[in-house]
Amino acid sequence: MKKTVIIVGSGNAALSAGIAALEKGADVTIYEKADKKMAGGNTKYTAGAMRFAYDNSNQLMGLLKNPNDKKLKDTDFGSYTQEKFEKDLLNFNDGRPLSREQKILVSKSLETIRWLSSHNVKFEPIYSRQSFLKNGKHIFWGGLTLASQNEGVGLFDQELAAFLALGGKIFYQSPVTNLFYEAGVVKGVYVNDEKVIADAVILASGGFEANDELRKSYIGKNWLKAKVRGTPYNTGDGLKMALEIGATKHGLYDGCHATPMDLHMKNYGGLDLEPSERKNYRKICYFLGIMVNAKGKRFLDEGKNFRNYTYAQYGKKVLDQPGHFAWQVFDSKVFDLLYEEYTFHDAHFVESDTIDELIKKMDGVDKIETKKTIEEFNKSVDLNTLFDPTILDGKSTIGLEIEKSNWAQKIDKGPFRAFPVTGGITFTYGGLKIDKNGSVLDMKDKPIKGLFACGELVGGVFFNGYPGGSGLTSGAVFGRMAGYGSVQQG
Repeated sequence: MKKTVIIVGSGNAALSAGIAALEKGADVTIYEKADKKMAGGNTKYTAGAMRFAYDNSNQLMGLLKNPNDKKLKDTDFGSYTQEKFEKDLLNFNDGRPLSREQKILVSKSLETIRWLSSHNVKFEPIYSRQSFLKNGKHIFWGGLTLASQNEGVGLFDQELAAFLALGGKIFYQSPVTNLFYEAGVVKGVYVNDEKVIADAVILASGGFEANDELRKSYIGKNWLKAKVRGTPYNTGDGLKMALEIGATKHGLYDGCHATPMDLHMKNYGGLDLEPSERKNYRKICYFLGIMVNAKGKRFLDEGKNFRNYTYAQYGKKVLDQPGHFAWQVFDSKVFDLLYEEYTFHDAHFVESDTIDELIKKMDGVDKIETKKTIEEFNKSVDLNTLFDPTILDGKSTIGLEIEKSNWAQKIDKGPFRAFPVTGGITFTYGGLKIDKNGSVLDMKDKPIKGLFACGELVGGVFFNGYPGGSGLTSGAVFGRMAGYGSVQQG
């Protein structure tokens, strides 16, 4: 007899879980509280990039939508080993060793992407954001190479198509309001207060970033000022349901993914826009210029590392500044390197032919200190090292209180532009503890029979940041695990 599996949520993790459970012969139903247009959780808001370990470019070819692209012969993907992936995660762990969840993420990353590819979920190289042209070759940097065609929306569309092709069912505007829990076993859910029975329930409903009360309680009152980048539906529903029946908290509850965002962005990235456009409110090219706060001071090392390794932390740094904002300042030498979000039709910025006139247009900053900061920065730039955005070029400042470690160029060629930014929260790191089958554990580390979790609900995957593209991979890895586990339980 077929096992019945209910999945709460419809993003990348949920769909991966659904595909996996269907593979094992289950009858699978997804319940999504959003309408059809808004379904997909945070997945639709992403650039669709997925980080995974690979030893050489040959391991990428079978994943590509167009493996015959002529540009591939002039492309250097390099390699991104499991050891490198682990090292990158450790850099964000604040001294913690790799967690069990991180080890699973790394070891299962390539096989999970291959598994998605086997279900016709295909990818394309991220030439525009993850490579630079050098000596006629497209050089990829930072270990992140592939994204779904049409970014996060495309990933959702491909995964949903695979889920439906296998016989999965999805119901929109169908919020799960509680778990049906009896005699220590989860036996189903309540959908709009109507009881629906199942052999297993997989929670894949995201974190709590869109819940003001939980954000303030777990992360701090500053986070009431953060812009919510993704879906308005990630309000911690699954987390609260699981905790109410005795699940144990796991991971860093006061941690989250937060990136610099346009100061004037509406919450949720502008619900009037297509999901693929909402990501354009990000402002993550700070490594090509400098950031100053209301006091006119730089407050971080913009060139500490490739932006893949800093952007998820720097949103918090901005939010911690006076007034919870900063300005990113660039000169025309780097305009052609800025990502498309800097020319997005709704991008907010000021421009002038001179630094003095630019500073006059920068609202809310100490004008005298801002000019002093830029002058001191320009005097400190190492002129003997060549600027090279394809590597950590070591072109730094010398003698500043906060040095810029790489890509330091004078801000001296007009016209000049400055972009106002604040902190935007993407997803939360605190979640539930699961076992190797994706089962949710109680406070005695025992599985709660019938209950599974994946995606942003899994705690212990990320701590003080993460290398870009790891979030979607984590969703797929733990989604697949929960999908298989839900059918194989008992």
